[in-house]
Amino acid sequence: MLNIIWGFFLIGGILAGAFLGRMDLLTNAILDGGKGAIQLAITMAGVIATWSGVLKIAERGGMIDLLSDKMEPFLSFLFPSIPKKHPARTYIAANFVANFLGLGWAATPAGLLAMKELAILNKRQKGTASNAMCMFLVVNMSSLQLVTVNIIAYRTEYGSAAPAEIVGAGIVATLVTTLVGIILAKCLEGREKE
Repeated sequence: MLNIIWGFFLIGGILAGAFLGRMDLLTNAILDGGKGAIQLAITMAGVIATWSGVLKIAERGGMIDLLSDKMEPFLSFLFPSIPKKHPARTYIAANFVANFLGLGWAATPAGLLAMKELAILNKRQKGTASNAMCMFLVVNMSSLQLVTVNIIAYRTEYGSAAPAEIVGAGIVATLVTTLVGIILAKCLEGREKE
């Protein structure tokens, strides 16, 4: 369906440009858009490489394990069915830390490994998500963020005078969505036990 919508916009724009005799503007817009996309991709590649490297150093230096231990009460509340010291908890902690730092793309590998471990623990019918899997998805997708690195990078790339001014609003928005998601997931989890 989305392909149809985008196709309609693309063909409609080309036809409107041709009908109005403004193909020069259309050509310039296409070339400028391509140039902007490449510049943004290069900028984001640098940001991703830097922060993924920082996260890897933190992992090898034992910081992720330390944070995982510090997060133990929180993880036990969210995931009571996951045994302590299970690899899924370490991957979940790494995912949460990366998301907390605003590194959603750096959180993805840890998230995939966490979900793989959660699937092994899943005692339900194959193809049905466990409570732990649902809770992980809720918290991962709402992703409480202290520093929205990717948004700051986008704003910097596009010439914002104060690219970090959205940090406060980002913290509030992600805190609210995370809390609401956890509450709803816990309510639904409780209903299932009845």
